[in-house]
Amino acid sequence: MTLNETTPVFVTGGSGFVGGAAILELVARGIPVRALARSGAAAEKVRALGAAPVLGDLGGVEAMREGMQGCVAVIHAAAKVQDWGRREDYFAANIEGTRNALQAAREAGVQRFVHIGTEAVLAGGGPIVRADETAPYPAVPNGLYPWSKGQAERDVIAANGGDFTTVSVRPRFIWGRGDTTLLPQITRAMQSGAWAWFGGGHQLCSTCHVRNVIEGTLLAAERGGGGEIYFLTDGEPVDFRDFLTRLAATQGVVAPAREAPMWLLDAVAAGGELVWQGLSLAGRPPMTRTAVNLLFREVTVVDRKARNELGYTSHVSIEQGLEELRTDHLAVAA
Repeated sequence: MTLNETTPVFVTGGSGFVGGAAILELVARGIPVRALARSGAAAEKVRALGAAPVLGDLGGVEAMREGMQGCVAVIHAAAKVQDWGRREDYFAANIEGTRNALQAAREAGVQRFVHIGTEAVLAGGGPIVRADETAPYPAVPNGLYPWSKGQAERDVIAANGGDFTTVSVRPRFIWGRGDTTLLPQITRAMQSGAWAWFGGGHQLCSTCHVRNVIEGTLLAAERGGGGEIYFLTDGEPVDFRDFLTRLAATQGVVAPAREAPMWLLDAVAAGGELVWQGLSLAGRPPMTRTAVNLLFREVTVVDRKARNELGYTSHVSIEQGLEELRTDHLAVAA
């Protein structure tokens, strides 16, 4: 199947970082886009990106089904991505929401459904080292985000069959222009003095620029094998400390040199979670085990399958992505 100017693509999560990037790329190719919008503000945002908003949310099958009528593919980018929250919220957004989107797509006669997954589905409490798509899901996922996204991915793969092709892509450490979450959080922590390089910070880390995520996602929509999973990265893993230091520098932030032992971070995360759960405190603990294991331990994955089967190239280099962020920051500062 080839995405073209005659048949729309439906995007969930279009007002977010990845979904918004998908809309921009599809529109640039002349492909009509419809995007789910759960609020007036979200509708305005996706309209500004070039998509036709469809009012509704992941809880409403009917609205999605009507919006998907005549669409050739669905890109499902909507998710609860925070590392802390209530179990029922993760279930509603990531599991039930994905099931609803699958049902709506199937009933609307959509041909292909691409789920934006995550390497976090493999998080079980330790490092993830050069994992490929054959790596098993952990028996005990390391937090509600890995648990819910893992179950959602299982549901996506199980839904494949007949005239309905489902695929999941797993980008690792998404970054780049338009990031309103991860990069601002990191730079704030560095500027406030709260940042430390636990264990030295020199563990290896796979990354994936947001436009590389979209490259792989659209290739999966066109060529992905039914019921298949594809990792997406920028290429070879990088030194985490070096990459984040360079990433922060694009925003005019100098990364601190302070280091701390990993045992301290593990203790803070485990203790904080116990206190927050035991006392039902609002907000989030200072650190979570999910964040510890996805940020401060090695997480490296292999995207050979996407390169061989989809023709994925990760066309935006790390240097290009950093220079783009640096240029954007200087333009705003001026």
